[in-house]
Amino acid sequence: MAENCEMDEDCFEDAYDRIPVASKMDFQTSIEECSMALNLVLNNKFSEALDLLRPWSKDSMYHALGYSSILVMQAAMTFEHKDIQTAMATIKEALNTCQRFRKRNSVVESLSSLVSKQSCDSLKAEEMHAEICYAECLLQKATLTFVQDENMISFIKGGIKIRTSYQIYKDCQHVLNMSQGVDGETDTFTQFEGGVKLGIGSFNLMLSLLPARILRLLEFIGFSGNREFGLAQLREGAASHSLRAILSVLTLLFYHTYVCLILGTGEGNLVEAEALLEPYLDRFPRGSIILFYSARIAVLRGHFEKAQVKFVECINAQQQWKQIHHLCYWELMWCHSFQQQWREAYRYADLLCKESRWSKAIYVYQKAAILSMMSEEEVRKTGENVVDLFRQVEGLKQRLAGKSIPTEKFAVRKSRRYSAAKPVKLIIPALEMMYVWNGFTIVGKRADATESLLITIEKAEEELGADPNPSEFHPDDQCLVQMLKGLCLKHLGRLLQAELCFTQVLSSEKRIRYDHYLIPFTLYELGLLYKQQGDIAKATRSIEDAKLNYKDYSMESRLHFRIHAALNSLKGSPVNSP
Repeated sequence: MAENCEMDEDCFEDAYDRIPVASKMDFQTSIEECSMALNLVLNNKFSEALDLLRPWSKDSMYHALGYSSILVMQAAMTFEHKDIQTAMATIKEALNTCQRFRKRNSVVESLSSLVSKQSCDSLKAEEMHAEICYAECLLQKATLTFVQDENMISFIKGGIKIRTSYQIYKDCQHVLNMSQGVDGETDTFTQFEGGVKLGIGSFNLMLSLLPARILRLLEFIGFSGNREFGLAQLREGAASHSLRAILSVLTLLFYHTYVCLILGTGEGNLVEAEALLEPYLDRFPRGSIILFYSARIAVLRGHFEKAQVKFVECINAQQQWKQIHHLCYWELMWCHSFQQQWREAYRYADLLCKESRWSKAIYVYQKAAILSMMSEEEVRKTGENVVDLFRQVEGLKQRLAGKSIPTEKFAVRKSRRYSAAKPVKLIIPALEMMYVWNGFTIVGKRADATESLLITIEKAEEELGADPNPSEFHPDDQCLVQMLKGLCLKHLGRLLQAELCFTQVLSSEKRIRYDHYLIPFTLYELGLLYKQQGDIAKATRSIEDAKLNYKDYSMESRLHFRIHAALNSLKGSPVNSP
């Protein structure tokens, strides 16, 4: 892909306009066309990219891989059942196409033995690439299943041959190591090497995130990912002149800007993310995928105003893929929520309810939660009925791969307080959802926004204290308020006060009737607080307590991902150093 680095985007468009459908397809041309299609995608020309790849998608492995990659990306963004089905069907076709080019009579397991018995020359370039493309399609299939269900059990249900894919990558890495210095200069070899680094890197990174119990579920006995090795492979892939350099970049960006936040402790490497993005911002200044990540990095830095401008720019950059608009609406909803600009946040939540199919239950709950933060007068102006919205949530719940989505289950459970004839109002529900998506880690970058949240939380605390007729939910509400208050205080550096809030929640454990998730999550947050104070032993004890002694609570799987990341980071911490 980097051969085209100097060409500006107009060249790609012109080049595309001049491309007739080739009457025959050789291997080198297929790589070039795939590279061209990637550039079209980065220039927001999604349907043109598909048109370029479609004619040869059943005869050329790179066209097949490129075509399925774009459809998988679309499915991952829309979460629409029909898109997921289409992408799955295309992956199956792509696997068949790649299979035709693989070494005859060779099962995957025999590839490495082939390499050791004969020289690498006996594996033709096409056969080497067929292995990589085949493994990549399997990886896409896995990703798509992962998108459907953060519990990962669907990995097994989908019959994903993830092990096969991993084995192929390991064998290809063996081929690569043996070929080092032999074919080092050829473009074909560079492309092969880029594929290996992307695959080995992604696998190591993905496996390193998984808590042991989930690895056991996946029957990955003895499979463990090395996070640092995975990151290093992806970095080398991102710096290479291969077609897949941008894919390594996008994988790293997704890891630093989303995975670290939602499934980790929130410590993504933003300096690296910016450095990776910079050359692509120069080449594709209006590319919506690039603009989106640029805006997301601004959010994570706490530059909410700058991020808002960038997300709007991203929305205006293209109209073909509305799903990218929906991702921007989601982010804009949070940007405004972090600043407690509830009317603007409501506007984006409402757009999501009307336009996006990803999760109606979460959108309607989110909209109702945001309206709950507004005055009665402001709610009246919107024409919405908050109680009715909460009552709709349960009927909107969906099942993917036979399982409920954990965050939807949480929203359904919380909204049941409104199903009684006399509804019991939720307390600061939008801030609770902010916590669920690890938003306090982001707001914590801005002292002014954190102080404002603290004021809102303390108001809620006063209201609860002054309630003349406390409901059965009262102890749960008090604990939620204390936990969120503790988080704000922690981010403001008032660590002893934060610790008091967390211990107050833990001492109320027996009084909690419904929100049992508050105890393990508070233990986890207390552990991170001890880590900040430099007490690694106490931090480990508190987080291990959350891991071992609690089960069957809301979003358990998500907390186990975070616990796994936290315990790993504690292993690397020097004792008693802040």
